[in-house]
Amino acid sequence: MTALRVSKGHGTENDFVLLPDLDGELDLTPGLVAALCDRRAGLGGDGVIRVVRTAAAPGDAPAGPEWFMDYRNADGSLAEMCGNGIRVFVAYLRREGLVSLADGASLAVGTRAGVKQVRRDGDLLAADLGPWSVTDGTTSVAVPGEPAGLPGLGVDVGNPHVVVALPDTDALAAADLTRAPALHPVPPAGANVELIVPMPPADGVGHLVMRVHERGSGETRSCGTGAVAAVIAARAWAVEGAPDEWRVDVPGGRLRVRVEPGAVRSGAHVELAGPAVIVADAVVDTAGLSSPAAAR
Repeated sequence: MTALRVSKGHGTENDFVLLPDLDGELDLTPGLVAALCDRRAGLGGDGVIRVVRTAAAPGDAPAGPEWFMDYRNADGSLAEMCGNGIRVFVAYLRREGLVSLADGASLAVGTRAGVKQVRRDGDLLAADLGPWSVTDGTTSVAVPGEPAGLPGLGVDVGNPHVVVALPDTDALAAADLTRAPALHPVPPAGANVELIVPMPPADGVGHLVMRVHERGSGETRSCGTGAVAAVIAARAWAVEGAPDEWRVDVPGGRLRVRVEPGAVRSGAHVELAGPAVIVADAVVDTAGLSSPAAAR
């Protein structure tokens, strides 16, 4: 089979190729993922989301929910979670009539980081990303254009992150994220790196500006789990009096993060809310995909 029906969607411009494979029949290789995500020779995307029923999903799918989000980074590597991707996943299910979700209702979705609940909140979708924790110790982060050895705080929200605070938005804009920041010690599974600038809160709501380099994808216009990690780090640094609700501005738009009150170093719940849009449908001739990665 050389023809694949796919869709394209994004959450705050973190974009994905959605690949419906409801019965788990497709051999989704790293090369095919990389070829689909190639921005010149493929459709382009920060990752591929395979839409599959849990009963037909890979062996790492959790039991319980009907649907599993099989998420792959743009280089074809597996990823545990994607905060923007899970909202786009649910938006696709709704558009296709595969699920019904009234305002205020929630849907359980399986991921490699466990089962997550996604709630419809008016025009937005809000995902409870579940357990999170701040890791002990400090990671040294070398960002091109910045002094070597910036201190970074490790945060686990189902996937690994290292968060670095910069002094102002000029430093944020000047940071070179065309290459991956160097981490020491190197996390066993790598990590997404968030560069953030805390801004003055307004009406009791915290505010951050952020850029991110995602492992396996490079710099992206947004990262949902990264926004959550950034808020958790900012609250950990503030220790007391930090807001529980935050606005996070990324190059692709704005996200909302709500952390359970009083939780600083770990917690059972954290909610990420933002838009999710399906923008196109296509039929891809896989024989014509010419990314060098497709040969792997």
